[in-house]
Amino acid sequence: MSPTRILVTGASGFVGGRFMARFRHHPGLLLHGVGRRQLPFSNYTSVDLSQPFDLEFEPDVVIHAAARAAPWGTAAEYERDNVEATRQVIDFCGRRRRPPRLIYVSSSSVFYRPGPQLGLTEDSPIGPRFVNRYAATKYAGELLVREYRGPWLILRPRAVFGPGDTVLFPRLVAAARAGRLPLLTGGPPAVGDLIYIDTLSDYLLRAVERRELTGAYNLTNAEPVEIQAFLLDLFTRLRLPAPRRRVSIRTALWAAGLTEAVWALFRLRGEPPVTRFGVGVLAWSKTFDVRRALADLGPPSVSIAEGLESFIRWTRDTEPPV
Repeated sequence: MSPTRILVTGASGFVGGRFMARFRHHPGLLLHGVGRRQLPFSNYTSVDLSQPFDLEFEPDVVIHAAARAAPWGTAAEYERDNVEATRQVIDFCGRRRRPPRLIYVSSSSVFYRPGPQLGLTEDSPIGPRFVNRYAATKYAGELLVREYRGPWLILRPRAVFGPGDTVLFPRLVAAARAGRLPLLTGGPPAVGDLIYIDTLSDYLLRAVERRELTGAYNLTNAEPVEIQAFLLDLFTRLRLPAPRRRVSIRTALWAAGLTEAVWALFRLRGEPPVTRFGVGVLAWSKTFDVRRALADLGPPSVSIAEGLESFIRWTRDTEPPV
């Protein structure tokens, strides 16, 4: 049998890059990646996905993992990277003689609302208001994918972490190292789901193999954790000072909103030191019912404990010298 030919967008990023690395020697796969950056690999092409593009590589499956995942940016940036890029990927797929199967890596944040949310399923309400531009544009991408004339599948991972992460834990580790991360008070301990990057990569491969699957799937490690306790354990194992300053959730949200307003008003460069989305991650429980994924895609391949060990080793190896 000939290998399955997979095009991976965002192959220079966290999710796409990890999938490429994990399965580069898989005997049943032929991989080609595209991404913004220049990389010295023969099976990689630098492409601006927000513009029309074409490739000689003819895929059987396209994993669309490219996205602007940072919690801060302009409306135009999110529209370009998460909506227009998805439109161009769909256009590329639609021009093939045999349209490839399209697997769209969306986000659990499409469901998020202020406050706790427990046991979210694939059928839980989405919109019309969204927690931030990232969530809104990822869902806009979902709507485009649903109109694709070929076979498609939507995957919504929750809080991806692991070696190579630039969005989730590294920001928290940097804040803890700088003494800027407080303990939040004024509500019950927040409980949240996570998914380790290799668990997500393995789910992506299973999604490729299960060609009959369609619709949307929420993906987690099916091991909810108490967020602040989990982070305190991480900081201890990284020999970082534990946060001692206590701030109420209400005060933290007010300060984050004010900071965001200042950044927007004066068009300051970079991300604000605190955002309402970031406060919400630490303040409010977000858990998911993933029985559908467990039934159709199987159990997580790597536990949260194993993933945390790998992330700690990677952080120690990559942290700058003191």
